[in-house]
Amino acid sequence: MNFAHIIVLILAFLMTGAASAQTSAAASAKPVKIVAFGDSLTAGLGLPADQAFPAKLQKALKSKGIEVDIVNAGVSGDTTSGGRDRLDWSVAEGTEAVILELGANDAMRGTDPKVTRAALADILKRLKARRIAVLLCGMLAPPNYGADYAARFDAIYPELAKEFGVPLYPFFLEGVAAETRLNQKDGIHPTAEGVDLIVKNILPTVEALLGAMAGQRS
Repeated sequence: MNFAHIIVLILAFLMTGAASAQTSAAASAKPVKIVAFGDSLTAGLGLPADQAFPAKLQKALKSKGIEVDIVNAGVSGDTTSGGRDRLDWSVAEGTEAVILELGANDAMRGTDPKVTRAALADILKRLKARRIAVLLCGMLAPPNYGADYAARFDAIYPELAKEFGVPLYPFFLEGVAAETRLNQKDGIHPTAEGVDLIVKNILPTVEALLGAMAGQRS
């Protein structure tokens, strides 16, 4: 083999490596497919679609150079049991991550925490079996059902996060709940400004989730 042949082989090797790197980079640059799976707090009840949590979160991530495609799978009035029943068709094949926000309606209706826990556990189990990353968003019980109920309900989320090894955002409405200026007239659903604060607060946790996923996508 002469010198010219060696040069040709080296160039061919380098070009193959570059093509492989470009393919890998293109794959990693594809938007992460996320489903925001929840109730009216996710759906954006009372707000235009572009003011709802999923749309604003996607915009906030894009402003940081993070490409995502977030599907709004929020259903107003949904409970954890209702979410479990629609999980398979709400979270399509190809979904890479789910932001799970359910439980507010359970708490407002005084649902037995055992029922709520069982439904959320089933959702987490099924998503894990599909190798879908999950960010679990916690909810807190209203005070009208008493301290015992609140203690049992509030414990559901940290316990399940630990059991299934998923990240937890402790309270989805942090900084917004009970703040009149950040809620609509019903006192329950955030205004556009309220959604902005939710997005601002949860953004570092979502970024951490996507960062942990990055290595698995390459």
